[in-house]
Amino acid sequence: MWTKKDMPDLTGKTAIVTGANTGLGFETALALYEAGAHVILACRNEKNAQQTKSKLESQASKGTLEIGIIDLSSLKAVKQFADTFLRQHDQLHILINNAGVANTPESKTAEDYELQFGVNFLAHFALTGYLFPVIEATKGSRVITVSSMGYEHATIDFENLKLQKGYNALREYRQSKLANLLFSLELQRRITKMGYQVLSVAAQPGANDTDLLRHSSAEEMLAGKERIGQFMEPAQGALSALYAAVSDKAKGGNMYEPDQGFRGYPVLATLKENALDKAVANKLWGLA
Repeated sequence: MWTKKDMPDLTGKTAIVTGANTGLGFETALALYEAGAHVILACRNEKNAQQTKSKLESQASKGTLEIGIIDLSSLKAVKQFADTFLRQHDQLHILINNAGVANTPESKTAEDYELQFGVNFLAHFALTGYLFPVIEATKGSRVITVSSMGYEHATIDFENLKLQKGYNALREYRQSKLANLLFSLELQRRITKMGYQVLSVAAQPGANDTDLLRHSSAEEMLAGKERIGQFMEPAQGALSALYAAVSDKAKGGNMYEPDQGFRGYPVLATLKENALDKAVANKLWGLA
């Protein structure tokens, strides 16, 4: 049973956590900070970032914190964040592609993609690409991309990524999380082929009581709790991503998830066939 107590000392390590201001992102950033890392809090606006920094500093003090502003609904803004980071840093040990939106009203990104697909997947694909030179140059670096249990029920509809055929919130969310998993696995295949010493690892956090559920109706929340049972606290849900990021037993090209699926402690996930479709992964990579 792996917990935060098993975190190694991360003094001297640099990490980025997207969506660090709430839920899983906050708890992930807190754990990395407590372990001594220099953590960049990648948040959408200055107010949220400053509040998060103050809250983290009131709970721990071993590492150091830095604010980074990133709007994941705009690829231009993603590049601006990456450019700023690259000007100021020459190493990046851990990139946590965590931020996400779910069950949103119909909306699109600045590039006209469906919002959940754009924020959850496309923005993190771009961020990883922009930062990869410094990731590759950093010994022992890892890229952690957060997926979801919902990927199991998803397909990638390449003909509807800009909502040409209509919108369904749950379907688009699941699609974005399958895209994240396909990306994480394909990234490891390409890293291995190039001979780089970088790990690309996916994480599935289980069912968590987080701000990600803010667009869900009371009826949807009740139905979810009836099906799943009690949601985990974010600190527990963050363990899968933390394990993927720091455990010496975590391997690239895998996904880690709670041992009971919806809840529990990190274990190696058994992936469904849709996550292992290399043809779809390649097509997705080409599109992104």
